[in-house]
Amino acid sequence: MDDLKVAVIGAGVIGRTHIDTLSKAGGVALSAIVDPTPAARDLAAQRQVPYFTDIDALLAAGICDAAVIASPNDTHVALAERMLGAGIPILLEKPVASTLAEAAILAEVTARSGVPVLVGHHRRHNPLIKTAKRAITDGAIGPLVMATVTCAMLKQPDYFDVPWRRDPEQGGPLLINAIHDIDLLRHFFGEIATVQGTHSNATRGLDVEDTTAAILTFEQGGLATLALSDAAVGPWSWEVSSGENPGRFPKHDHITHLYSGREGGLSLPDLSLWTYEPGGDWTHPLTHRRLEAGTGDTYIAQAEHFCAVVRGEVKPLVTCDDGIRNMHVVAAIKRSAQTGRAVALSELESVT
Repeated sequence: MDDLKVAVIGAGVIGRTHIDTLSKAGGVALSAIVDPTPAARDLAAQRQVPYFTDIDALLAAGICDAAVIASPNDTHVALAERMLGAGIPILLEKPVASTLAEAAILAEVTARSGVPVLVGHHRRHNPLIKTAKRAITDGAIGPLVMATVTCAMLKQPDYFDVPWRRDPEQGGPLLINAIHDIDLLRHFFGEIATVQGTHSNATRGLDVEDTTAAILTFEQGGLATLALSDAAVGPWSWEVSSGENPGRFPKHDHITHLYSGREGGLSLPDLSLWTYEPGGDWTHPLTHRRLEAGTGDTYIAQAEHFCAVVRGEVKPLVTCDDGIRNMHVVAAIKRSAQTGRAVALSELESVT
């Protein structure tokens, strides 16, 4: 079977990650780079693939079976609508839109086209996450009682030289980073019912938040806390603890996610499972073991899954609906921070 020809639209940081991945993954091949910048033109020359400044030229060339959309957030919906209208399946980077109103348009376009869409919440393809998901589904920790997710990272000042990263509708660690943690909480424990959140921009003074904290309540029971900052020092973030992207981030062996249920506790990324012997409680010693995870590159796994989705062999692991629901949670946290009250996710349903 011939390799699937995949174009990458947007050659920024995540776009380059996809470009690198397509040279390593099986069943796929980079067919073109689309981006108006001179740097992207040079990259296409280095990769010896066609270069286009816009997707109209890409579509006219007829050289892609599928596409990755890794452009700035505010372009996602327009580009997705154009590609899906042309019958081209897409891997759409998160967040899938800039606003909930745009997300509603995307939902309608996706449903109307019937063309496959995979959302780029890549962590779900990580062997660590797959192992944790199986353990939770199999009842290893029982019904959720509480979870704690922490993310601390210090981004350099010139990171914010890119205008959209200072835009409250597109930037900030909630949309850029925490949305991945939100996706995993939903993946493990189901839909989120309400949130109580707060945020601050006091450290940097930009229009976007630099620090956020939230309490999440799940429809099926249980509470989770989420705290993150991109202006604070610490090894407690998935990016630097999981070893998921060694080309960009050093690895530090610290846990970032704690999940506690009626039957046990599980931490990530170390996959430590803590349980009692039958009848045990806090007066008894816990038993500890580490779950065994497979190996493999997360982005390669995502690319190969995308290939299978395009060929109709599997359903998308992360659907467009997932991407939109994650946006709802982010929006609810922001609304809670602004109003000082808990926000039910159902309050936002009318927006989409």
